[in-house]
Amino acid sequence: MGGSRSRPVPGPLPAPPAGQTPLLHPAAAFLIPEPARMGPPRPSPGRGGQGLSMPPLLLALLLLLLAPSPGHTTQVVYKVLEEQPPNTLIGSLAADYGLPDVGHLYKLEVGAPYLRVDGKTGDIFTTETSIDREGLRECQNQFPGEPCILEFEVSITDLVQNGSPRLLEGQIEVQDINDNTPNFASPVITLTIPENTNIGSLFSIPVASDRDAGPNGVASYELQAGPEAHDLFGLQVAEDQDGKQPQLIVMGNLDRERQDSYDLTIKVQDGGNPPRASSALLRVTVMDTNDNAPKFERPSYEAELSENSPIGHSVIQVKANDSDQGANAEIDYMFHQAPEVVRRLLRLDRNTGLITVQGPVDREDLSTLRFSVLAKDRGTNPKSARAQVVVTVKDMNDNAPTIEIRGIGLVTHQDGMANISEDVSEETAVALVQVSDRDEGENAAVTCVVAGDVPFQLRQASETGSDSKKKYFLQTTSPLDYEKVKDYTIEIVAVDSGNPPLSSTNSLKVQVVDINDNAPVFTQSVTEVSFLENNKPGEVVAEVTASDADSGSNAELVYSLEPEPAAKGLFTISPETGEIRVKTSLDREQRENYELKVVAADRGSPSLQGTATVLINVLDYNDNDPKFMLSGYNFSVMENMPALSPVGMVTVIDGDKGENARIQLTVEQDNGDFVIQNGTGTILSSLSFDREQQSTYTFQLKAVDGGVPPRSAYVGVTINVLDENDNAPFITAPSNTSHRLLTPQTRLGETVSQVTAEDIDSGVNAELTYSIAGGNPYGLFQIGSHSGAITLEKEIERRHHGLHRLVVKVSDRGKPPRYGTALVHLYVNETLTNRTLLENLLGHSLDTPLDIDIAGDPEYERSKQRGNILFGVVAGVVAVALLIALAVLVRYCRQREAKSGYQAGKKETKDLYAPKPSSKASKGNKSKGKKSKSPKPVKPVEDEDEAGLQKSLKFNLMSDAPGDSPRIHLPLNYPPGSPDLGRHYRSNSPLPSIQLQPQSPSASKKHQVVQDLPPANTFVGTGDTTSTGSEQYSDYSYRTNPPKYPSKQKLIEEKEFGCRHLKGQ
Repeated sequence: MGGSRSRPVPGPLPAPPAGQTPLLHPAAAFLIPEPARMGPPRPSPGRGGQGLSMPPLLLALLLLLLAPSPGHTTQVVYKVLEEQPPNTLIGSLAADYGLPDVGHLYKLEVGAPYLRVDGKTGDIFTTETSIDREGLRECQNQFPGEPCILEFEVSITDLVQNGSPRLLEGQIEVQDINDNTPNFASPVITLTIPENTNIGSLFSIPVASDRDAGPNGVASYELQAGPEAHDLFGLQVAEDQDGKQPQLIVMGNLDRERQDSYDLTIKVQDGGNPPRASSALLRVTVMDTNDNAPKFERPSYEAELSENSPIGHSVIQVKANDSDQGANAEIDYMFHQAPEVVRRLLRLDRNTGLITVQGPVDREDLSTLRFSVLAKDRGTNPKSARAQVVVTVKDMNDNAPTIEIRGIGLVTHQDGMANISEDVSEETAVALVQVSDRDEGENAAVTCVVAGDVPFQLRQASETGSDSKKKYFLQTTSPLDYEKVKDYTIEIVAVDSGNPPLSSTNSLKVQVVDINDNAPVFTQSVTEVSFLENNKPGEVVAEVTASDADSGSNAELVYSLEPEPAAKGLFTISPETGEIRVKTSLDREQRENYELKVVAADRGSPSLQGTATVLINVLDYNDNDPKFMLSGYNFSVMENMPALSPVGMVTVIDGDKGENARIQLTVEQDNGDFVIQNGTGTILSSLSFDREQQSTYTFQLKAVDGGVPPRSAYVGVTINVLDENDNAPFITAPSNTSHRLLTPQTRLGETVSQVTAEDIDSGVNAELTYSIAGGNPYGLFQIGSHSGAITLEKEIERRHHGLHRLVVKVSDRGKPPRYGTALVHLYVNETLTNRTLLENLLGHSLDTPLDIDIAGDPEYERSKQRGNILFGVVAGVVAVALLIALAVLVRYCRQREAKSGYQAGKKETKDLYAPKPSSKASKGNKSKGKKSKSPKPVKPVEDEDEAGLQKSLKFNLMSDAPGDSPRIHLPLNYPPGSPDLGRHYRSNSPLPSIQLQPQSPSASKKHQVVQDLPPANTFVGTGDTTSTGSEQYSDYSYRTNPPKYPSKQKLIEEKEFGCRHLKGQ
């Protein structure tokens, strides 16, 4: 069926058994009781297969004579598969059997909890309780082939005419589905077979059981054997009264000494779709010879057993014989595949085969006991035989009739009482009485009557019932009058026909119900109450009272509420007492007034009602905390605001009323920085803000209402101080006294320095821009406006050598902007050997105003121009004298030309350190020149302008060893403004000029002395009077302008000194 609607079984029905009325025309079939209705009524075939034919006039007369009488029953049968889901349609009484579907009430009387019936259409559905065929009590202990029947009863009441109901008795044949798997009793089955068993011998295998029935039951067996047993054993399935019996066939000779056991697999499968199967291990044990098997005297035994027989009562004795001798002839008897109920009720003596009673036997529970007995000898290789035993339980009159009284149609019973209105008509059914007896035969033939003088009687409701089960309508015989008799107690007596007879009684109390003709009236039409909010749910708000002049149920009032929409679901009223309770806690802030309409209705039919109004005023309770409009406040103010300036405003509300809503504001953790005005909620500051000292202030505001007890709330307030541009940028790198060496080989675009700065302001006030404000006249450098990185933008030329002081301006973007100044010193040179000179230049830079550029060597161009002019003027004047002097020197000193000494550059017009001419010194030199190889150094005489420099430099001529040339020791520290040593140094040697040669013994040492000087300030001269000296000098304030050339007198003196020196050698 699979959840689809079950339909009545189609096709013609078989001819009814003898004694039962055959099916007629559909209209007649609806009226005439029949054993089962298996589908829509149709003509049934008569004897010989011909349909029953009637003239139309005779048929109409028959229908008139068989007019339906009140309470007549019709039986129907449906078929449905078990385990159908809930709400599966089994059948429709109205559609399938032509029953009315308008103005009638269908009510399920019997069939719960498996069935439910639609009250209007008579459709029968399954319920949440699944119909399990194997679990139904009615289908237990059934023999194979018996249908599983679930009975039901449905009453049909005409709601228009309010007549006596009709009763439909029906059956549902629960058909089996394959929902159970066949199983063997044990997962391991053991068979013992003698070793000399003849080929073709059969040995019974215990059958498998399947709770399903019919084709879904056990269908086939299959034997699965390994290679060693494949040719020795086979399987044969025999059919007997117990079903399919699997048997093991011996197909080969067994040799116990060769193999004493074999493990086979036996599989059982049912016939369902899809089939279910299981298997068990069949273990065959080969035993020694036992020639003869036991044999029962009869293949089957039958016996009768009276129910309620005492314990130990003999039922029957089975007997088997064995032709063997000794232990092979001794027989043991045992139950074989006997149901559990058989083993519980009966006992089988193992030695004698006597079956006795060991438990209470009740025919009403089990009328037949069917089982098998197995006789097995005690031989080494035991043999067995089986016999069928059927025990029929005889009935004893041990059950008194049972009387069941239940409501029918619209009449319901409660606690054994039925309520009937006094205006009902005669022959109105007030109950359905079912009388049954669990016995059988005469013991179950029951007679049922109403005892006493009451206006009620029994009328048979169904003609299809048996003697042991009858149904009656209990109906009125005369009109009822409530004012005379308000209630009746009806006693029903049932007696069976047993010997001695047994009887039973049951009673029903019928309450006559008064006609309802008075409406309820309230004591007050309007009731006004005051109720405090925040109540506990379930508290009583008010109580109203009404009365009814009727009696009985017509005076039993039921109170209900019809509240306005706003009060719906908030209040409840006791239906019995009129006590109004509130279901939830009321909140005055949501609503202050409620209006309820109270209805009092009696239990009459039809019901009458009265109304009243209840007004509820909700009083305020301090149940609301003050509430700030925001969960947290953030205000932003500018720094440097004057004290007591407003910084923000908060808003707080309270849902309460009156004093409960009067709020006081305070600052929590008050340190005096802030105050708040209660009237406006304005926050004032007691201080002037400085963002650089503190940028954020956090505190809490507390709001307290005036309730008792007071309630409070807190909110966090954050004051963010906004920045003003009141701080100039601060240079963090480089320092004004630092410097960096920049070689001429520096590539274009290379970063030569990095300026970094900070501004403790924030936002645009801390956004910095970098620019070069001074010290970059050649446009040699460029700075990133945002990065502060200084890069080389032009190639370095000779004139760029020296110290460059860049004035870098760092500005913020405030309004007005603020700025800071950084000095970036870049020293352009090949090396950084002369650190003292650089320190002097840095000191000079720090003392020089920023509007004066310090960039490279400013004397370079001036020196170049001045040198050219002087050279042109002086060259013409001294050309002749110089040529004469040179000619004389060449003639007399040719041999000494190769030893020309160090000579300073010729930029200056006079040597700062030329030795002072002295006659004594000259004479001394002459005389001593003959005796000593190295002349004694002569103390130099300085000009007046150069006295300070000569003292500060403190030149000394020292001899490292006898015979060595004098060495020049220069001071390590130079005072500010000291001239370039390369320009102003001149040897103290009496020789006018010394030329170092590689082959000279002392050349290396003398050359080493020159190398010890700073490379940038040291020159090895060859007499070039146009040498400009160091290109790195950058002193702007202390440079002197000495004469470029020595005087003529000095040249003559030097010439004479050189000649004397040569002659001395």
